[in-house]
Amino acid sequence: MKKDTAIEFKKPDVLVEDPLTDILRQGARQLLAQALEVEIESFMNQYAQIRDTAGKRQVVRNGYGPERKIQTGIGDVKVRAPKVTDRRKTGEEKIRFVSKILPPYLRRTKSMEELLPWLYLKGLSTGDFSEALTTLVGKNAPGLSASTISRLKEIWSEELKEWQQRSLKSKEYVYLWVDGIHFGARMEDASQCMLVIIAATKHGQKELLGIVDGYRESEQSWLELLNDLKRRGLEIAPKLAVGDGALGFWKALSKVFGETKRQRCWMHKTGNILDKLPKHAQARAKDNIHQIWMAETKEEAEKAFDHFVESYEAKYPKAAECLTKDRDVLLTFYDFPAEHWIHLRTTNPIESTFATVRLRTTKTRGMLTRDTMLTMVFKLSLTAQKRWRRLNRPELLGELIEGVRFKDGIKQEKEAA
Repeated sequence: MKKDTAIEFKKPDVLVEDPLTDILRQGARQLLAQALEVEIESFMNQYAQIRDTAGKRQVVRNGYGPERKIQTGIGDVKVRAPKVTDRRKTGEEKIRFVSKILPPYLRRTKSMEELLPWLYLKGLSTGDFSEALTTLVGKNAPGLSASTISRLKEIWSEELKEWQQRSLKSKEYVYLWVDGIHFGARMEDASQCMLVIIAATKHGQKELLGIVDGYRESEQSWLELLNDLKRRGLEIAPKLAVGDGALGFWKALSKVFGETKRQRCWMHKTGNILDKLPKHAQARAKDNIHQIWMAETKEEAEKAFDHFVESYEAKYPKAAECLTKDRDVLLTFYDFPAEHWIHLRTTNPIESTFATVRLRTTKTRGMLTRDTMLTMVFKLSLTAQKRWRRLNRPELLGELIEGVRFKDGIKQEKEAA
């Protein structure tokens, strides 16, 4: 019977504050070195046939480059990238090795790049980054000075400009969620807000489609955004748009994508109705509203709708009117697949994403420029987009595109000719 093998732990020469993190960092270094060796070996095999008259290889390994530090979520990881030399004396272009894993100018991992806008939006001023990042990436957070952060913000701003001009040709979106996001931060113009559009592709993926700063959610601001999307190639009208009833978006939508159906957000509508009721009546009213949009069929929803109006119209006419004025666009979701109702009854994709942004605005010390706010919101949105939930039963979107009709969430068979 073999004895148990013990792995010897070598005491570090220099005492570190967190031995476990140091071990993880050493392991990360070893894994990175192994990955680079695999990459360089694959590269060398591509040019193994290049030899001189004596049969000696002309593209050969040439040691390693100088050691450099890569900032990661577990601190600095030291690494040396392998080098290659092309010995050929001819005038042919020299073969160079450029690692895809470790590009020449990489100084921090992608996760670190994403961390920076998050920290900014969480309330850190530019000058606070080095101190705040010490516990995340090691002492002094080298390379993350105030000037570095300012330069990164300029890069992010350029990324936003390029993204806002990207082509939308051949793109087809089935659903839109729209909203105007207001922030508590002091801005150059207190009437500014962010106009946001999130869209669902025909494959069920959610994408950030548009984000601009607008004036009080006005029709003109929304019209400019929608026309810009169309100018860049978005020619096919989405099947449905979901949003708050107070938006100038709806008038603009009819001028640009008149075929798109409308669905009012039940979350916004519920809040608006409850604001017109005394506190003691709100819990019961909320339950009655819930009975409307949770009904299994449109007919049942209509009955629950009438019940609410009959129950509150006499004592609270403003609450009843708030509900009835949007009756025709509050129940549109019944004409779409039942599997999608959970996605279509509210603007939650936008609300959940931008809840984090609002946390940042309450902690801002100074006044934000429109460019700074827009850039930070853009970076946060792209990071959040990676975790957005795919629509249930995405294959049903293809049927909607083909013109299949749904009633009470159920697909309707085509009538015989």
